[in-house]
Amino acid sequence: MKVISTTGRGAKAGKARVQALLARRNAAYEHALPAARRIVEGVRKGGDAALRRYAARFDGNTSLPQLQISPEEMHNALGGISPAFERALRTAIRNIRAFAERQRPREWDFAPASGVTVGQRIRPISNIGCYVPSGRYPLPSTLLMTVIPAQVAGVERIVVVSPRPAPETLAAAAMLGVTEFYRLGGAHAIAALAYGTKSIPRVDKIVGPGNAFVTAAKRLVAFDCAIDMLAGPTEIVVASESGNPDEIASDLVAQAEHDPDAEAIFITTSAALAQSVVAAVKQRVRTNKIAAESIARNGAAIVTASLQEARDLTNAIAPEHLTIDSTEDLAWVKNAGSVFIGRSSAQPLGDYVSGPNHTLPTCGLARVRGGLSVMDFLKVVTIQEYKPEGLQRLGPAAIALAEAEGLHGHAEAIRARGIS
Repeated sequence: MKVISTTGRGAKAGKARVQALLARRNAAYEHALPAARRIVEGVRKGGDAALRRYAARFDGNTSLPQLQISPEEMHNALGGISPAFERALRTAIRNIRAFAERQRPREWDFAPASGVTVGQRIRPISNIGCYVPSGRYPLPSTLLMTVIPAQVAGVERIVVVSPRPAPETLAAAAMLGVTEFYRLGGAHAIAALAYGTKSIPRVDKIVGPGNAFVTAAKRLVAFDCAIDMLAGPTEIVVASESGNPDEIASDLVAQAEHDPDAEAIFITTSAALAQSVVAAVKQRVRTNKIAAESIARNGAAIVTASLQEARDLTNAIAPEHLTIDSTEDLAWVKNAGSVFIGRSSAQPLGDYVSGPNHTLPTCGLARVRGGLSVMDFLKVVTIQEYKPEGLQRLGPAAIALAEAEGLHGHAEAIRARGIS
């Protein structure tokens, strides 16, 4: 991890290095697109036979009689976990569910004119596929973060896929009452969810993070099956003027250990604080190989010329995870997936037990959306009802607008009801 300065004699070179660092993340899954396209088309055309070939090749599932995991296996896993882990799961479930319930939009009606009622009704998506990674680490937390909001939304069919689910993940599924869980991962799992096979009926939307091949596959199927977002490697930005160097370094390393392509950035106006954070990170990555690799590739401590530049740069990055010094700093934050405030708010708390979702936008997508939420599993259905009085009041205006657009059939549909 190096210090990059956007001020002083090396300002121009420093700004160029920052731009190069950000440009790399936007191509994180591009290299996987050709292979993902072949796999997606293979499953789309070959169905279960292709799916089993890919499961054997990429997931190592060569001896399983079926890809679907039985309820008995999930419940056996639940019976085998420690009391401490069970308590932790229940704490996380309680908080995630409570947060999702508060996110649910309300239904309402109002009358814009006498005799006219408009409003909205909230309806769940019928079929959801939840992707739960299980590569370098087992991630039961991702199962919680994808399944619980779907349950709160009222989704009827929730399908979980994961290539090599750990007992902890199976236990979490049993605790949530998951009934449809497949031992599948990668681009072939995304294709199966999007297009369906004889043994796996298709879903209407796919949610959840994954590696470059999963992300590429989600992009490829997005016109045929809805997706939540293209979530790339983990990102963290800490923007601080007065933080504790070791605490800042601990958060940077914590997110960096997710993936060698993860991005960990510290932004400040204090050169001294930047140097201290870099030194603390160097100490911490000595025993963390993956974090050391990602920090070396994509880690930086950026020293800006002013506080405003630091804030503008943070918003331009639009990070997945952002830590700031105080509640007052929220006033300048425009773009971030999830914000952590103050020194006690360690970012891993948000990965597990806070309640807000840890499936978050990356690669600058936080400019236009937030993290996964109960709204991702819902549809807002608008309604409108006219009484004769309302038709008389608003019909002439609608006719005038239709005639202006040259859509005479529209106008006639209103005139046919007695409006001139």
